[in-house]
Amino acid sequence: MTMTKTTLPVVLLTALAVATAGCDSAGNGGPSKERWATTENTTVELDLDKVNEAYKAAEGPEDFERRVNELYQGSEVISVAVKDLDAKTQVVTGFFDKNGDGGVQDPEKVFTIRRDVSGEGAAQMQTSGFGPYAYYSSPVMSLASGMLLGAMVSSALRPNYVPVYTQPYTTPPGRAPDLRSHRDAYRAANPSSVDNSKSSQTGRRYNNTGSSRFGSGKSSAGSRFGVRRGERGRRPERLVA
Repeated sequence: MTMTKTTLPVVLLTALAVATAGCDSAGNGGPSKERWATTENTTVELDLDKVNEAYKAAEGPEDFERRVNELYQGSEVISVAVKDLDAKTQVVTGFFDKNGDGGVQDPEKVFTIRRDVSGEGAAQMQTSGFGPYAYYSSPVMSLASGMLLGAMVSSALRPNYVPVYTQPYTTPPGRAPDLRSHRDAYRAANPSSVDNSKSSQTGRRYNNTGSSRFGSGKSSAGSRFGVRRGERGRRPERLVA
């Protein structure tokens, strides 16, 4: 009889604790968040300063998405969406295409770049980060004829420019395996491009890139993924004002 009186409160308290924990998990989305944390790497480095340089140098969306995935230190593939809102404004979004539908959902966003033509032969751009990179917001950066720029940006500075992506370009879901394969080959050829010492960081703050510069690895136009053979020797062009 004495054992029964002692054991019963313990059993009730244990059951209450289990039930309370279950309610907290369900109410806060606990189980799904725990699973998400173990399957989605959101703490790897992506230097958004270098993403800016990649955009300036890119020959087109396919070249840009290749460059971005070379910069990304994680295992996921970053897809790219490019849309010309009008003749002056272009918005480029990097995102994780988690559901494989080729569309951009807000929770999937990694960064956006907005480029606005501000006058004849001149434009400006600004980049913002999302998710683990949400702290990043670049100042407004000037672009102008005479700068060393790839065709993706330099074409917009020409007087006869016609927007190309009024029908948006988005990385086709089927392209992800090719991008991953290209990145694996790039990392194997450029082991210094993978920084294993910073796996817990979310990237560098603006203007805090030290001596590192985009393009310091061995990748060149000749190894571009998605660029036609005849364009492999092509360099970014210097426009004359």
